[in-house]
This record gives sequence, C-alpha cells and structure tokens, in this order.
Amino acid sequence: MNDYYADLGVSRDASPEEIKKAYRKKARQLHPDVNPGADAEAEFKQVSQAYDVLGDEGKRASYDRGQDPYGGTTGGFGQGFSFSDIMDAFFGGTAAGQRGPRSRVQRGHDALVRLDVELRTAVFGGEETLTLDTAIVCSTCTGSGAQPGSGTRTCQVCAGRGEVQQVQRSFLGQVMTSRPCQACRGYGDVIEHPCFDCSGEGRVRTRRDLTLKVPGGVDSGTRIQLAGEGEVGPYGGPAGDLYVEIAVEPHDTFHRRGDDLHCSVEVPVTAAALGATIPVETLDGLVDVEVEPGTQPGETVTLPERGVTHLRAQGRGSVVVHLDVRVPTRLTDTQRELLERLAEERGETRPDGRLSTAGQSHGRAGKFWDALRGR
Repeated sequence: MNDYYADLGVSRDASPEEIKKAYRKKARQLHPDVNPGADAEAEFKQVSQAYDVLGDEGKRASYDRGQDPYGGTTGGFGQGFSFSDIMDAFFGGTAAGQRGPRSRVQRGHDALVRLDVELRTAVFGGEETLTLDTAIVCSTCTGSGAQPGSGTRTCQVCAGRGEVQQVQRSFLGQVMTSRPCQACRGYGDVIEHPCFDCSGEGRVRTRRDLTLKVPGGVDSGTRIQLAGEGEVGPYGGPAGDLYVEIAVEPHDTFHRRGDDLHCSVEVPVTAAALGATIPVETLDGLVDVEVEPGTQPGETVTLPERGVTHLRAQGRGSVVVHLDVRVPTRLTDTQRELLERLAEERGETRPDGRLSTAGQSHGRAGKFWDALRGR
C-alpha cells in the first residue's frame, strides 16, 4: 500500500486544511500542462490518489487502520476521484467529502416599489399604505411544498447525494465527473405529493397591505429599506428586503430646492413703496411677511424653520418668499391724477433714462444680468 502521507509530504496528524494545501501545491508543480517531464503525469496521478484518500474522512480512517480505503475495489487513480477535485487544486472550492445535496430552502428576492407622496408628507413625515403583490408562505403546506400528511422520499437515482457521477477517460486517465441529479434537481429527495395550492413550491402569491412610516425630509429618489418585507423564499425560506423609492408630487404653490421651499407673493406697487404686512399661507399655516418700504421687484423674504425637515439632522430649512411687485395696468381718472401728481412731486414727469449697472438692476432686467453672471 502506498504511503499517501509521504506522497503529499505531510505528517500523519496533518489537518484537512494542511492536506488540501499540500495537494494544491504539488498538483500545480506536477500537472502535465505545467510540467512536461516524462514522470510528471505518473507523479500527478499518485498525489491525486493520495489526496482522494486523505481528503476524505472515511477513506482516511480506513487507510490509517490498514484497510483498503476503496472498500475492496481495485485502487488507482479514478477510483472515487472527482474531476472537481482537480479544479479545486487550481481554483479552490469544496474539499472532497463535503459536497452533497443542496437545500430547498432559499432566501427570497428583494423587491423595489415606488411610492408617490405629497409635499406635506415629505416635509413633516407621515404614514403611507403600500399595496404589494408578493410571495408569502403557503398556509396549506406551511412551506414544505408537500400535501398535508405527506413528505419527501430519498431520490432513487442519486441515493440522496443530490448529484450523479460518471467515469470518463481523459489525458489524465479515468476521471470521475459530477453533475446535479436531474431526477431531484440536486435536492437529494423528491416530493411525492406536491401541494395543490402552491404547486410544490412552498409559497403562493398574494396581495397585502403594508403601513410605511415615511420620515420627514425625504425627497424624490430617496430609498427606504424594509428588512424582511420582500418575497418569501422557496419552501419557507427567509424573505428578502423591500426597497421603497420615494417620488414627491409637484405642489401648486411651493417649489423645493434642497431643504428650502420657494414661493412667489404678489405685492401691490403701493405696498412695495410704503411697506406692508402681508399674510402668506405656508405648510405651517398663515405667517405674516413684512414688506419693507421701498421693496423692489424680485426681492425675497426668508422665513427660517418653515421649510423641509432635515433628514439626517435637527431643524428645518426655510421658506423663501419672492416678492412679485405688480404695476397696475388699468387706472381710473382719479388714480391717474394721483400718480401724475406723485411724478411731478418726485421730478419724474420726464425720466432721463439712465442705465443701471448690473449690481443695481432689478426686476426682469435684474434677472437678465443675474443669468449673465451665473447666479
């Protein structure tokens, strides 16, 4: 009987990881594609057989007791040696003796849904109801996939291993390849009587409602993660996560810029000249806006702590009120007479048409200059 420990260069008390590491090292050195020497192929087969025995707990125990590790069959390369073990030597993977049937239970997929919310909800937060079409555990079979009172039986094709093996000839000699069993799809067992409600999958699709707490400060594109609220996995597997993407609906009055809310308020030309207090309806209710005497078109008034709640900080943004000074277009005789008297009093009956600098411009002209300056 060969000394497999000496073939791999390890001690008899070497751990499975040490045996695997030693085999990988020697396999890289002796593989015929790397080492074209005349004895390389024979040595490669020898260390591969050593790993086939020492890498398997049962075969190693038989070998250490002096028994035939192949249970009385003729030893040699290809007896119980899988081609995947060669691939493990170069690319890593599952060690010999650790492969087996895969589990039916799998994690469910994550889900992404869109939620339209009003601006008020985005500012202050609130609760929204989501209606979801998703997968839940089948109540009839409780996730097993089998009819109540029945179960599974061991696959007769693969004997519960979940894979079938086939011996093929190659340049390395006889190589055993493994592939998932088609009869049981790699599970190792078969559901004899699938559940009628879920067709043997252990889950069914249904519609359910979910209450979502929307934090204040969200904006369009914000995603909220709800762990475990996605689809339930096959055969009662854990549910995936649900991601809710927020879309804030446009508002008739306010336009959002960051955490500030902007709005426009019409101001009569007399109020702009004389000053006034104008009530403005905000999301917090009526707020008095002080219009200073001599206010020019396009000026703004800032109302702090009246804007959007900061999503990840304390406090709120501001409401920025844009003052739209309106010049009257239709005048009564009395109004015209009063304005003519005012123009005469101010010496403005014949304006001289002086050009304003960009820094002193207001109104539409001011917006033009601001655009040129990149404001």
